[in-house]
Amino acid sequence: MNNGFSTGEEDSRSNSDQICCLVDDNDRCRRPAGNASYSKRIQKTVAQRRLKLNIDSQARHTYICDYHKTMIQCARTKQRRPKDSEDDSHEAEMDSPEVDWVQLQVNTLKRYKKHYKVPTKPGFNKTQLAEAIQKHFKSLPVNEKEIVTYFIYMVKTNGNKLDQKNGMNSDSV
Repeated sequence: MNNGFSTGEEDSRSNSDQICCLVDDNDRCRRPAGNASYSKRIQKTVAQRRLKLNIDSQARHTYICDYHKTMIQCARTKQRRPKDSEDDSHEAEMDSPEVDWVQLQVNTLKRYKKHYKVPTKPGFNKTQLAEAIQKHFKSLPVNEKEIVTYFIYMVKTNGNKLDQKNGMNSDSV
């Protein structure tokens, strides 16, 4: 490309022998370029999302690799996510389903409170107890990978957590 005009030589080559035109966090990308071009719209998204991407001044084209294309598309969709209130603290809550704690029986809520030692003031009514338990429940750390792995293991071995507590194993049954 010369002064913004194509010489024809770049156009005759396929993108397969070109590498991505982007510099990612001060390192030139070495992935093969795809058919996506680094347009003004994409530059605007990169600037708004503060991605550490720049076009290499030595690049003779504006084609980017599929990796960076996907990265920019993901940043664009995160940017468009609707917000249901002014408070940003509810964003994490929207990712997981809500549990209606008030529908549980008071005895169930009390057992949860006792088991997890949830601190509450004496004399809480059902709604206040449900709110305290909901706050505690949302604060519990969850290792999703470990839980899913354990679940799959138990399904494959026809195991049951109750069997393990009673000293039984699925192999001995």
